[in-house]
Amino acid sequence: MVTPLRALIDKVDERLGDGVEHLLCAHHQRRLRALGWSEVFSPGTQGGFSERAPVRSGNRIEVLVDGEEALAGMQAAIEQADSHVHIANWHASPDFRLTRSPGARPLRELLASTAERVDVRLLLWAGPPVPLFQPSRQLVRDAREEFTRGTKVRCVLDARERTLHCHHEKILVIDDSTAFVGGLDFTALQGDRHDSNAHPADRPIGWHDVVVKVQGPIVADVAEHFRRRWTEVAGEDLPAPRVSAPAGPSRAQLLRTVPDKTYDFAPRGDFTVLDGYLRALRSARRLVYLENQFLWSPEIADVLIDKLCDPPEDRFRLVLLLPRKPSNGADTTRGQLGRLLDADDGNHRLLATTISAHDGEQSAPVYVHAKVAIVDDEWMTIGSANLNEHSLFNDTEVNIATDDAELIRATRLRLWAEHLQRPADEVAGDPIDVVDHLWRPTAREQADREAQDLPRTHRLTLLPGVSRRSGRLQGPLRGLLVDG
Repeated sequence: MVTPLRALIDKVDERLGDGVEHLLCAHHQRRLRALGWSEVFSPGTQGGFSERAPVRSGNRIEVLVDGEEALAGMQAAIEQADSHVHIANWHASPDFRLTRSPGARPLRELLASTAERVDVRLLLWAGPPVPLFQPSRQLVRDAREEFTRGTKVRCVLDARERTLHCHHEKILVIDDSTAFVGGLDFTALQGDRHDSNAHPADRPIGWHDVVVKVQGPIVADVAEHFRRRWTEVAGEDLPAPRVSAPAGPSRAQLLRTVPDKTYDFAPRGDFTVLDGYLRALRSARRLVYLENQFLWSPEIADVLIDKLCDPPEDRFRLVLLLPRKPSNGADTTRGQLGRLLDADDGNHRLLATTISAHDGEQSAPVYVHAKVAIVDDEWMTIGSANLNEHSLFNDTEVNIATDDAELIRATRLRLWAEHLQRPADEVAGDPIDVVDHLWRPTAREQADREAQDLPRTHRLTLLPGVSRRSGRLQGPLRGLLVDG
Protein backbone atom coordinates (compact mmCIF):
# COMPACT_ATOMS: atom_id res chain seq x y z
CA MET A 1 0.00 0.00 0.00
CA VAL A 2 1.40 3.43 -0.96
CA THR A 3 1.12 5.88 1.92
CA PRO A 4 0.36 9.59 1.32
CA LEU A 5 3.92 10.46 2.44
CA ARG A 6 5.43 7.93 0.04
CA ALA A 7 3.26 9.25 -2.80
CA LEU A 8 4.40 12.82 -2.02
CA ILE A 9 8.07 11.79 -1.95
CA ASP A 10 7.69 9.97 -5.26
CA LYS A 11 6.04 13.01 -6.85
CA VAL A 12 8.78 15.38 -5.63
CA ASP A 13 11.40 12.88 -6.75
CA GLU A 14 9.87 12.70 -10.23
CA ARG A 15 9.65 16.48 -10.60
CA LEU A 16 13.25 16.95 -9.43
CA GLY A 17 14.54 14.33 -11.86
CA ASP A 18 12.60 15.83 -14.74
CA GLY A 19 13.81 19.34 -13.92
CA VAL A 20 17.50 18.54 -13.83
CA GLU A 21 17.32 16.46 -16.98
CA HIS A 22 15.47 19.25 -18.76
CA LEU A 23 18.28 21.63 -17.83
CA LEU A 24 20.90 19.17 -19.06
CA CYS A 25 19.19 18.52 -22.39
CA ALA A 26 18.68 22.25 -22.95
CA HIS A 27 22.36 22.82 -22.18
CA HIS A 28 23.42 20.18 -24.69
CA GLN A 29 21.14 21.65 -27.35
CA ARG A 30 22.58 25.14 -26.81
CA ARG A 31 26.12 23.78 -26.91
CA LEU A 32 25.68 21.79 -30.12
CA ARG A 33 23.67 24.58 -31.76
CA ALA A 34 26.57 26.97 -31.16
CA LEU A 35 28.94 24.38 -32.66
CA GLY A 36 26.85 23.87 -35.79
CA TRP A 37 25.47 20.45 -34.81
CA SER A 38 21.86 21.46 -34.06
CA GLU A 39 20.35 19.02 -36.60
CA VAL A 40 21.36 16.12 -34.34
CA PHE A 41 18.36 16.91 -32.13
CA SER A 42 15.87 17.33 -34.97
CA PRO A 43 13.08 14.71 -34.72
CA GLY A 44 13.00 14.53 -38.51
CA THR A 45 16.51 13.13 -38.84
CA GLN A 46 16.15 9.37 -39.15
CA GLY A 47 18.05 6.46 -40.64
CA GLY A 48 21.16 5.18 -38.91
CA PHE A 49 23.96 6.63 -41.03
CA SER A 50 24.99 10.11 -39.97
CA GLU A 51 25.21 12.70 -42.74
CA ARG A 52 28.35 14.09 -41.06
CA ALA A 53 30.67 11.17 -41.91
CA PRO A 54 31.36 9.26 -45.14
CA VAL A 55 29.84 5.83 -45.71
CA ARG A 56 32.39 3.39 -47.16
CA SER A 57 31.44 0.44 -49.36
CA GLY A 58 33.40 -2.77 -49.92
CA ASN A 59 34.34 -3.71 -46.36
CA ARG A 60 34.75 -7.00 -44.57
CA ILE A 61 33.44 -6.82 -41.01
CA GLU A 62 33.98 -9.61 -38.52
CA VAL A 63 32.31 -9.42 -35.11
CA LEU A 64 34.44 -10.87 -32.29
CA VAL A 65 32.48 -11.70 -29.16
CA ASP A 66 34.14 -11.77 -25.73
CA GLY A 67 37.79 -11.37 -24.88
CA GLU A 68 39.04 -14.88 -25.52
CA GLU A 69 38.23 -14.54 -29.23
CA ALA A 70 38.85 -10.82 -29.67
CA LEU A 71 42.17 -10.57 -27.86
CA ALA A 72 43.57 -13.60 -29.65
CA GLY A 73 42.62 -12.03 -32.98
CA MET A 74 44.33 -8.77 -32.05
CA GLN A 75 47.50 -10.52 -30.93
CA ALA A 76 47.68 -12.45 -34.21
CA ALA A 77 47.30 -9.23 -36.18
CA ILE A 78 50.06 -7.51 -34.20
CA GLU A 79 52.41 -10.44 -34.75
CA GLN A 80 51.75 -10.37 -38.52
CA ALA A 81 52.23 -6.60 -38.98
CA ASP A 82 54.39 -5.59 -41.96
CA SER A 83 54.51 -1.81 -41.60
CA HIS A 84 53.14 -0.44 -38.34
CA VAL A 85 50.99 -1.04 -35.29
CA HIS A 86 48.94 1.86 -33.92
CA ILE A 87 47.05 1.50 -30.64
CA ALA A 88 44.80 4.00 -28.85
CA ASN A 89 43.48 2.81 -25.47
CA TRP A 90 41.90 4.20 -22.34
CA HIS A 91 44.67 2.31 -20.56
CA ALA A 92 47.15 -0.45 -21.34
CA SER A 93 49.17 -2.47 -18.82
CA PRO A 94 52.70 -3.66 -19.70
CA ASP A 95 52.17 -7.01 -17.95
CA PHE A 96 48.82 -7.74 -19.64
CA ARG A 97 48.78 -10.92 -21.73
CA LEU A 98 46.42 -10.98 -24.69
CA THR A 99 45.89 -14.72 -24.37
CA ARG A 100 46.13 -17.27 -21.60
CA SER A 101 47.84 -19.85 -23.77
CA PRO A 102 51.05 -21.36 -22.33
CA GLY A 103 53.99 -19.09 -22.94
CA ALA A 104 51.87 -16.04 -23.81
CA ARG A 105 54.06 -12.95 -23.67
CA PRO A 106 53.17 -9.81 -21.69
CA LEU A 107 52.05 -6.86 -23.83
CA ARG A 108 55.37 -5.08 -23.26
CA GLU A 109 57.32 -8.00 -24.70
CA LEU A 110 54.86 -8.46 -27.58
CA LEU A 111 55.10 -4.82 -28.60
CA ALA A 112 58.87 -4.61 -28.00
CA SER A 113 59.58 -7.57 -30.27
CA THR A 114 57.18 -6.24 -32.90
CA ALA A 115 58.88 -2.82 -32.74
CA GLU A 116 62.16 -4.40 -33.78
CA ARG A 117 60.78 -4.76 -37.31
CA VAL A 118 57.84 -2.29 -37.64
CA ASP A 119 56.81 1.04 -36.11
CA VAL A 120 54.76 0.64 -32.92
CA ARG A 121 52.89 3.65 -31.55
CA LEU A 122 50.82 3.54 -28.38
CA LEU A 123 48.52 6.44 -27.49
CA LEU A 124 47.12 6.34 -23.95
CA TRP A 125 44.96 8.63 -21.85
CA ALA A 126 47.22 10.40 -19.35
CA GLY A 127 44.81 9.69 -16.48
CA PRO A 128 42.74 12.12 -14.40
CA PRO A 129 44.52 15.32 -13.29
CA VAL A 130 43.29 14.66 -9.75
CA PRO A 131 43.80 11.07 -8.48
CA LEU A 132 40.14 10.40 -7.81
CA PHE A 133 39.98 7.18 -9.82
CA GLN A 134 42.12 4.84 -11.87
CA PRO A 135 44.24 4.86 -13.91
CA SER A 136 46.09 7.53 -11.94
CA ARG A 137 48.58 9.71 -13.79
CA GLN A 138 51.41 8.09 -11.88
CA LEU A 139 50.22 4.63 -12.91
CA VAL A 140 50.07 5.75 -16.55
CA ARG A 141 53.52 7.36 -16.42
CA ASP A 142 54.92 4.16 -14.94
CA ALA A 143 53.30 2.18 -17.75
CA ARG A 144 54.82 4.47 -20.38
CA GLU A 145 58.25 4.05 -18.81
CA GLU A 146 57.85 0.28 -18.84
CA PHE A 147 56.67 0.15 -22.45
CA THR A 148 59.51 2.34 -23.74
CA ARG A 149 62.49 1.45 -21.55
CA GLY A 150 64.98 -0.45 -23.69
CA THR A 151 62.50 -0.81 -26.58
CA LYS A 152 61.67 0.97 -29.85
CA VAL A 153 58.01 1.36 -28.82
CA ARG A 154 56.76 4.96 -28.91
CA CYS A 155 54.23 5.63 -26.15
CA VAL A 156 52.59 9.05 -25.80
CA LEU A 157 50.17 10.20 -23.10
CA ASP A 158 47.21 12.39 -24.06
CA ALA A 159 46.14 14.83 -21.34
CA ARG A 160 43.76 16.87 -23.50
CA GLU A 161 40.67 15.55 -21.76
CA ARG A 162 37.72 17.69 -20.75
CA THR A 163 37.34 18.14 -17.00
CA LEU A 164 36.37 14.84 -15.33
CA HIS A 165 36.31 13.08 -18.71
CA CYS A 166 38.74 10.87 -20.58
CA HIS A 167 39.99 9.36 -23.83
CA HIS A 168 37.88 6.24 -23.87
CA GLU A 169 38.29 4.85 -27.40
CA LYS A 170 39.85 1.40 -28.00
CA ILE A 171 41.34 1.01 -31.48
CA LEU A 172 44.10 -1.05 -33.07
CA VAL A 173 45.31 -0.33 -36.62
CA ILE A 174 47.62 -2.74 -38.45
CA ASP A 175 49.38 -1.53 -41.64
CA ASP A 176 46.36 0.63 -42.57
CA SER A 177 44.80 -2.60 -43.86
CA THR A 178 43.11 -4.01 -40.73
CA ALA A 179 41.55 -2.27 -37.76
CA PHE A 180 39.91 -3.43 -34.55
CA VAL A 181 37.29 -1.18 -32.87
CA GLY A 182 35.37 -2.08 -29.73
CA GLY A 183 35.22 -2.10 -25.97
CA LEU A 184 38.39 -3.97 -24.99
CA ASP A 185 41.44 -2.25 -23.51
CA PHE A 186 44.74 -4.07 -23.10
CA THR A 187 44.52 -4.13 -19.31
CA ALA A 188 43.04 -6.08 -16.42
CA LEU A 189 42.41 -2.81 -14.55
CA GLN A 190 38.82 -2.81 -13.23
CA GLY A 191 38.08 -6.29 -14.58
CA ASP A 192 39.31 -9.44 -16.28
CA ARG A 193 38.96 -9.10 -20.05
CA HIS A 194 39.82 -12.75 -20.72
CA ASP A 195 36.37 -14.29 -20.80
CA SER A 196 34.80 -16.68 -23.28
CA ASN A 197 31.29 -17.15 -24.65
CA ALA A 198 30.83 -19.89 -22.04
CA HIS A 199 31.34 -17.43 -19.15
CA PRO A 200 32.61 -20.05 -16.68
CA ALA A 201 31.78 -19.45 -13.04
CA ASP A 202 35.27 -20.26 -11.72
CA ARG A 203 36.42 -16.62 -11.60
CA PRO A 204 35.55 -13.61 -9.42
CA ILE A 205 33.81 -11.76 -12.26
CA GLY A 206 33.12 -12.50 -15.90
CA TRP A 207 33.39 -9.95 -18.69
CA HIS A 208 31.16 -9.69 -21.77
CA ASP A 209 32.54 -7.50 -24.55
CA VAL A 210 32.40 -7.12 -28.34
CA VAL A 211 34.95 -5.94 -30.93
CA VAL A 212 34.74 -5.56 -34.71
CA LYS A 213 37.61 -6.40 -37.03
CA VAL A 214 37.34 -4.41 -40.25
CA GLN A 215 39.16 -4.57 -43.57
CA GLY A 216 38.61 -2.44 -46.65
CA PRO A 217 38.23 1.31 -47.22
CA ILE A 218 36.77 2.00 -43.74
CA VAL A 219 40.16 1.19 -42.20
CA ALA A 220 41.60 4.42 -43.61
CA ASP A 221 39.04 6.41 -41.59
CA VAL A 222 40.06 4.66 -38.37
CA ALA A 223 43.75 5.12 -39.23
CA GLU A 224 43.23 8.80 -40.05
CA HIS A 225 41.55 9.39 -36.69
CA PHE A 226 44.56 7.88 -34.93
CA ARG A 227 46.96 9.85 -37.14
CA ARG A 228 45.33 13.16 -36.31
CA ARG A 229 45.34 12.56 -32.55
CA TRP A 230 48.92 11.30 -32.65
CA THR A 231 50.15 14.22 -34.76
CA GLU A 232 48.77 16.80 -32.33
CA VAL A 233 49.81 15.04 -29.12
CA ALA A 234 53.17 13.56 -30.18
CA GLY A 235 54.21 16.26 -32.62
CA GLU A 236 55.08 13.64 -35.25
CA ASP A 237 53.49 14.23 -38.64
CA LEU A 238 52.53 10.79 -39.92
CA PRO A 239 51.71 10.23 -43.60
CA ALA A 240 48.07 10.01 -44.58
CA PRO A 241 46.89 6.39 -44.48
CA ARG A 242 46.50 4.52 -47.73
CA VAL A 243 42.98 3.50 -48.69
CA SER A 244 42.58 -0.27 -48.96
CA ALA A 245 40.95 -1.95 -51.92
CA PRO A 246 37.46 -3.42 -51.40
CA ALA A 247 37.61 -6.46 -49.14
CA GLY A 248 33.98 -7.47 -48.58
CA PRO A 249 30.30 -6.70 -49.10
CA SER A 250 29.55 -4.40 -46.18
CA ARG A 251 28.95 -0.68 -46.04
CA ALA A 252 30.43 0.91 -42.92
CA GLN A 253 30.72 4.28 -41.25
CA LEU A 254 33.12 5.56 -38.62
CA LEU A 255 31.21 7.28 -35.80
CA ARG A 256 33.11 9.41 -33.31
CA THR A 257 32.81 11.57 -30.27
CA VAL A 258 35.48 14.25 -30.25
CA PRO A 259 34.70 17.08 -27.81
CA ASP A 260 34.98 20.61 -29.12
CA LYS A 261 38.04 22.70 -28.16
CA THR A 262 40.10 19.55 -27.61
CA TYR A 263 41.96 19.15 -30.92
CA ASP A 264 42.82 21.51 -33.74
CA PHE A 265 41.62 18.92 -36.28
CA ALA A 266 38.07 19.13 -34.88
CA PRO A 267 37.71 22.52 -33.16
CA ARG A 268 33.90 22.30 -33.27
CA GLY A 269 33.89 18.68 -32.19
CA ASP A 270 32.49 15.52 -33.75
CA PHE A 271 29.24 14.08 -32.37
CA THR A 272 28.45 11.44 -34.97
CA VAL A 273 28.06 8.70 -32.34
CA LEU A 274 25.13 10.64 -30.87
CA ASP A 275 23.83 11.50 -34.34
CA GLY A 276 23.95 7.89 -35.52
CA TYR A 277 22.23 6.55 -32.41
CA LEU A 278 19.43 9.11 -32.45
CA ARG A 279 18.77 8.65 -36.17
CA ALA A 280 18.67 4.86 -35.90
CA LEU A 281 16.50 4.77 -32.77
CA ARG A 282 14.03 7.25 -34.22
CA SER A 283 13.67 5.03 -37.29
CA ALA A 284 13.07 1.82 -35.29
CA ARG A 285 9.91 -0.05 -36.28
CA ARG A 286 9.94 -3.48 -34.60
CA LEU A 287 13.05 -4.14 -32.51
CA VAL A 288 15.71 -2.23 -30.61
CA TYR A 289 18.38 -4.39 -28.96
CA LEU A 290 20.97 -2.66 -26.77
CA GLU A 291 23.94 -4.07 -24.91
CA ASN A 292 25.71 -1.36 -22.95
CA GLN A 293 27.60 -0.65 -19.78
CA PHE A 294 25.44 2.37 -18.97
CA LEU A 295 22.05 3.75 -19.94
CA TRP A 296 21.62 7.17 -18.42
CA SER A 297 21.60 9.55 -21.36
CA PRO A 298 18.28 11.42 -21.23
CA GLU A 299 18.53 12.10 -24.97
CA ILE A 300 18.63 8.37 -25.71
CA ALA A 301 16.03 7.55 -23.07
CA ASP A 302 13.64 10.16 -24.44
CA VAL A 303 13.63 8.54 -27.90
CA LEU A 304 13.08 5.10 -26.38
CA ILE A 305 10.27 6.44 -24.20
CA ASP A 306 8.57 7.89 -27.27
CA LYS A 307 8.78 4.46 -28.94
CA LEU A 308 7.23 2.77 -25.90
CA CYS A 309 4.45 5.35 -25.50
CA ASP A 310 3.65 5.50 -29.20
CA PRO A 311 4.97 2.23 -30.69
CA PRO A 312 5.38 2.04 -34.48
CA GLU A 313 3.48 -1.24 -34.26
CA ASP A 314 1.94 -3.25 -31.45
CA ARG A 315 4.69 -5.87 -31.55
CA PHE A 316 7.49 -3.34 -31.07
CA ARG A 317 10.05 -4.59 -28.54
CA LEU A 318 12.95 -2.96 -26.69
CA VAL A 319 15.46 -5.43 -25.18
CA LEU A 320 18.23 -4.20 -22.88
CA LEU A 321 21.26 -6.12 -21.61
CA LEU A 322 23.02 -4.13 -18.89
CA PRO A 323 25.36 -4.95 -16.02
CA ARG A 324 23.80 -5.62 -12.65
CA LYS A 325 26.20 -3.22 -10.94
CA PRO A 326 27.92 -0.73 -13.27
CA SER A 327 31.28 0.58 -12.08
CA ASN A 328 29.57 3.96 -11.71
CA GLY A 329 26.28 5.44 -12.78
CA ALA A 330 24.28 2.58 -11.27
CA ASP A 331 21.62 4.82 -9.79
CA THR A 332 21.37 6.89 -12.93
CA THR A 333 20.93 3.78 -15.04
CA ARG A 334 18.24 2.49 -12.72
CA GLY A 335 16.53 5.89 -12.77
CA GLN A 336 16.30 5.84 -16.55
CA LEU A 337 15.07 2.27 -16.39
CA GLY A 338 12.31 3.48 -14.10
CA ARG A 339 11.28 6.04 -16.73
CA LEU A 340 11.24 3.34 -19.41
CA LEU A 341 9.16 1.01 -17.24
CA ASP A 342 6.68 3.79 -16.57
CA ALA A 343 6.45 4.44 -20.32
CA ASP A 344 5.90 0.75 -21.04
CA ASP A 345 3.04 0.81 -18.55
CA GLY A 346 2.68 -2.96 -18.37
CA ASN A 347 2.47 -3.49 -22.14
CA HIS A 348 5.49 -5.83 -22.10
CA ARG A 349 7.27 -4.08 -24.92
CA LEU A 350 10.32 -3.46 -22.71
CA LEU A 351 12.58 -6.18 -21.32
CA ALA A 352 15.57 -5.17 -19.19
CA THR A 353 17.98 -7.99 -18.39
CA THR A 354 21.43 -8.84 -17.09
CA ILE A 355 23.61 -11.97 -17.04
CA SER A 356 25.76 -13.95 -14.63
CA ALA A 357 27.75 -17.18 -14.68
CA HIS A 358 26.47 -20.44 -13.15
CA ASP A 359 27.89 -23.93 -12.72
CA GLY A 360 25.93 -26.00 -10.23
CA GLU A 361 26.37 -24.38 -6.84
CA GLN A 362 29.04 -22.00 -8.15
CA SER A 363 28.09 -18.59 -9.54
CA ALA A 364 29.77 -15.31 -10.47
CA PRO A 365 28.63 -11.98 -11.92
CA VAL A 366 29.32 -11.22 -15.57
CA TYR A 367 30.07 -7.59 -16.25
CA VAL A 368 28.37 -6.32 -19.41
CA HIS A 369 30.97 -4.00 -20.94
CA ALA A 370 29.86 -4.41 -24.58
CA LYS A 371 28.54 -1.42 -26.52
CA VAL A 372 26.24 -2.89 -29.17
CA ALA A 373 23.08 -1.50 -30.75
CA ILE A 374 20.90 -3.31 -33.29
CA VAL A 375 17.80 -1.73 -34.83
CA ASP A 376 15.41 -3.91 -36.88
CA ASP A 377 18.35 -6.01 -38.12
CA GLU A 378 19.00 -3.07 -40.47
CA TRP A 379 21.52 -0.95 -38.53
CA MET A 380 24.17 -1.90 -36.03
CA THR A 381 26.93 -0.10 -34.21
CA ILE A 382 29.75 -1.55 -32.10
CA GLY A 383 32.52 0.39 -30.44
CA SER A 384 33.62 2.11 -27.24
CA ALA A 385 30.73 4.53 -26.65
CA ASN A 386 28.46 4.07 -23.67
CA LEU A 387 24.96 5.51 -23.57
CA ASN A 388 25.83 8.27 -21.13
CA GLU A 389 26.78 11.93 -21.31
CA HIS A 390 30.50 11.12 -21.10
CA SER A 391 30.56 9.04 -24.26
CA LEU A 392 28.06 11.05 -26.29
CA PHE A 393 29.42 14.54 -25.56
CA ASN A 394 32.70 14.64 -23.65
CA ASP A 395 35.00 11.59 -23.99
CA THR A 396 36.77 10.60 -27.18
CA GLU A 397 35.01 7.54 -28.62
CA VAL A 398 35.11 5.48 -31.82
CA ASN A 399 32.32 3.21 -33.13
CA ILE A 400 31.73 1.38 -36.40
CA ALA A 401 28.21 1.34 -37.88
CA THR A 402 26.89 -0.84 -40.70
CA ASP A 403 23.64 -1.58 -42.52
CA ASP A 404 24.68 -5.06 -43.70
CA ALA A 405 21.44 -6.88 -42.82
CA GLU A 406 22.93 -10.37 -43.15
CA LEU A 407 25.83 -9.55 -40.84
CA ILE A 408 23.57 -7.77 -38.36
CA ARG A 409 21.13 -10.67 -38.11
CA ALA A 410 23.98 -13.17 -37.73
CA THR A 411 25.47 -11.03 -34.94
CA ARG A 412 22.15 -10.77 -33.13
CA LEU A 413 21.59 -14.52 -33.35
CA ARG A 414 25.06 -15.22 -32.03
CA LEU A 415 24.61 -12.86 -29.08
CA TRP A 416 21.13 -14.19 -28.34
CA ALA A 417 22.33 -17.79 -28.52
CA GLU A 418 25.05 -16.94 -26.01
CA HIS A 419 22.76 -15.17 -23.56
CA LEU A 420 19.86 -17.63 -23.90
CA GLN A 421 22.26 -20.63 -23.83
CA ARG A 422 20.59 -22.19 -26.85
CA PRO A 423 21.75 -23.18 -30.34
CA ALA A 424 21.51 -20.40 -32.90
CA ASP A 425 18.76 -22.20 -34.82
CA GLU A 426 16.53 -22.09 -31.72
CA VAL A 427 16.69 -18.29 -31.59
CA ALA A 428 16.42 -17.77 -35.35
CA GLY A 429 12.66 -17.27 -35.57
CA ASP A 430 10.74 -14.02 -35.62
CA PRO A 431 12.71 -11.87 -33.12
CA ILE A 432 9.56 -10.65 -31.40
CA ASP A 433 8.44 -14.24 -30.78
CA VAL A 434 11.90 -15.07 -29.43
CA VAL A 435 11.72 -12.12 -27.05
CA ASP A 436 8.23 -13.03 -25.85
CA HIS A 437 8.64 -16.81 -25.64
CA LEU A 438 12.31 -17.30 -24.75
CA TRP A 439 13.88 -14.11 -23.38
CA ARG A 440 11.04 -12.99 -21.12
CA PRO A 441 10.04 -16.36 -19.59
CA THR A 442 13.65 -17.30 -18.93
CA ALA A 443 14.54 -13.97 -17.32
CA ARG A 444 11.32 -13.95 -15.27
CA GLU A 445 11.81 -17.50 -14.03
CA GLN A 446 15.33 -16.74 -12.84
CA ALA A 447 14.23 -13.52 -11.15
CA ASP A 448 11.51 -15.45 -9.34
CA ARG A 449 14.06 -18.02 -8.19
CA GLU A 450 16.24 -15.25 -6.80
CA ALA A 451 13.27 -13.71 -5.01
CA GLN A 452 12.60 -17.09 -3.35
CA ASP A 453 16.31 -17.54 -2.41
CA LEU A 454 16.54 -20.51 -4.76
CA PRO A 455 19.72 -21.15 -6.77
CA ARG A 456 19.71 -19.76 -10.29
CA THR A 457 19.76 -22.28 -13.13
CA HIS A 458 20.33 -19.96 -16.09
CA ARG A 459 22.61 -17.11 -17.09
CA LEU A 460 19.85 -14.62 -17.91
CA THR A 461 17.67 -12.76 -15.43
CA LEU A 462 15.69 -9.56 -15.11
CA LEU A 463 17.71 -6.48 -14.20
CA PRO A 464 16.90 -5.86 -10.54
CA GLY A 465 16.35 -2.57 -8.80
CA VAL A 466 14.87 0.71 -9.97
CA SER A 467 16.10 3.76 -8.11
CA ARG A 468 14.15 6.85 -7.29
CA ARG A 469 14.09 9.39 -10.09
CA SER A 470 16.50 11.64 -8.16
CA GLY A 471 18.91 8.72 -8.08
CA ARG A 472 19.79 9.43 -11.68
CA LEU A 473 20.91 13.00 -10.98
CA GLN A 474 24.58 12.06 -10.54
CA GLY A 475 25.22 12.08 -14.27
CA PRO A 476 23.14 15.15 -15.20
CA LEU A 477 24.50 17.24 -12.33
CA ARG A 478 28.06 16.32 -13.25
CA GLY A 479 27.26 17.22 -16.84
CA LEU A 480 25.94 20.64 -15.87
CA LEU A 481 28.95 21.35 -13.65
CA VAL A 482 31.80 20.30 -15.96
CA ASP A 483 30.30 20.20 -19.46
CA GLY A 484 30.98 23.86 -20.20
